[in-house]
Amino acid sequence: MMSRYAIFNGLLIDGNGGNPTPDAVVLVEGEKITAAGSASRIEIPGDAEKIDACGGAILPGFIDAHVHVTFDLSVTPDLSKDPFSLRFFRAPQYMKQTLEAGITSVRDAGFADLGLKRATEMGMVSGPRLQISGMPLGITGGHIDTWLPSGILSPLGAMTVPYPGMPYGIVDGVDAVRKRVREVLRSGVDTIKIMATGGVLSPTDHPEFTQFSREELDVIIQEANFRRGVKVMAHAQGVEGIKQAVRAGVHSIEHGMFLDDEAIDLMCESGTFLVPTLLAAVSIIEGEKYPDYAREKAREVFEEHKASIRKAYKAGVKISMGTDAGAMAHGTNLRELSLMCGIGMTPMESIIASTKTASECLCWEDRVGTIEPGKLADIVIAETNPLDDISTLANNHSIKVVMQGGKVVKNLG
Repeated sequence: MMSRYAIFNGLLIDGNGGNPTPDAVVLVEGEKITAAGSASRIEIPGDAEKIDACGGAILPGFIDAHVHVTFDLSVTPDLSKDPFSLRFFRAPQYMKQTLEAGITSVRDAGFADLGLKRATEMGMVSGPRLQISGMPLGITGGHIDTWLPSGILSPLGAMTVPYPGMPYGIVDGVDAVRKRVREVLRSGVDTIKIMATGGVLSPTDHPEFTQFSREELDVIIQEANFRRGVKVMAHAQGVEGIKQAVRAGVHSIEHGMFLDDEAIDLMCESGTFLVPTLLAAVSIIEGEKYPDYAREKAREVFEEHKASIRKAYKAGVKISMGTDAGAMAHGTNLRELSLMCGIGMTPMESIIASTKTASECLCWEDRVGTIEPGKLADIVIAETNPLDDISTLANNHSIKVVMQGGKVVKNLG
C-alpha cells in the first residue's frame, strides 16, 4: 500500500521565492508531493500519517552541487596511509551525515563511481540522491596532478589512483583528451569534471594558473555533448581560465575565486552557473590538519574570493549552492548559506540558491528543488524560521525531519 503523509503546522518556504505560507499543509503520496499550501485550502486525508512541524519551517530538501562523498580531509588528510578499499567503507558514513543535515541531492565533483551511485539507488547505502563525475580530468602539473617535486605522490595522491571503472585523470593533448573523455563517459558518469585552473590543495600550482588549451576544452565539450548533452563542470579559480572555460561552453564554474567584469558578463550572457564553495576556503583556514601550503593559499585568496562572488551576485550570475564537502567535514554543508548571505544575498536568496537554482544546475528542476505537486517529496523541517536567522540551518539538531522521495530518513520528534 502506498504511504501517505500530511505535514502540517509549519511555515512553508517552497523554494520558489514567494512569500512564505503560514499554517501550511504538505501532502505526500508515495514518493511525490500531491498538494502544498495553506491549511485553510487543503483537507488532510484521514488515512495520512501526520507529521507536526511544531511551528517550524517546511523547506525543500537542500541540494549541494559540489561535494566529494568518498573522503573527508578534515579527518583524514593523508589518504596515502589507508588501504585502497577503505574509502568505500567510509563513504556511507559521509553520505549519511550529509543526508541528516538536510541535503537530499548532491553532485559529486570527483572520485565517486557508478558502484556507489547504484548502491545508493538500490537502498544499500543511505545518502543523498547522487550525480557522479568519476575521475576529474586535468593536465600534467595541474590541479589533479598530485606528484610532488620529490617525485613521490602527495598525501592526497591516493584519490587520483585509477582502477577498473575509474580512468586516469591526467591527460594532455587534443587526441588524448578526446579518448579520455570517452573513457570517463563509458564509466557511467552524469557529468564531466575538469580542472581549468590550478587550486588551493594541489601542491605544485596556484589558483590563478590556466590549464587546458582552448582546443582541448572544445574537444571535451564536444564529446560531452555527443552523449545527449552531458554537462561539463569546471574547477576554475583564475580569471583567464574561467573565461576560457565559459567561452568553450562549460555548464558551471566551480569556485570562481578571481572574477573580473568580462568574466561576469560572459557568464551572464551564456547562462553559466557559478558554484562558489565559500565554505571550502574557510574550513581549510580553520583546520589544523591541512598541509601548510594549502592553508597559506586559502588565506591568500579568501577575501578576493568573497569579493568576486559578491560582484557576480550583484550582476545577476546564476548562483548554485555548493560546498566542496570532503575538503571539509560532511554534514556541515548548510553553513554555506550564511557565507552566501555574507556576500550580500538575502536569506531567501540563499535558500533558493540551495534548492531551486541548484536543481537547475543539476538539470533536475523537473524532479526536485521546490515543494509543489508532482515533485519528489524531498522535504526538510527546520525547528525555527531560517529567514529570521539563516545560521540556524547549520545546526544539524535544528533539522528535525528529513524526507527523501516520500521516505522519512530522519525524525528527531
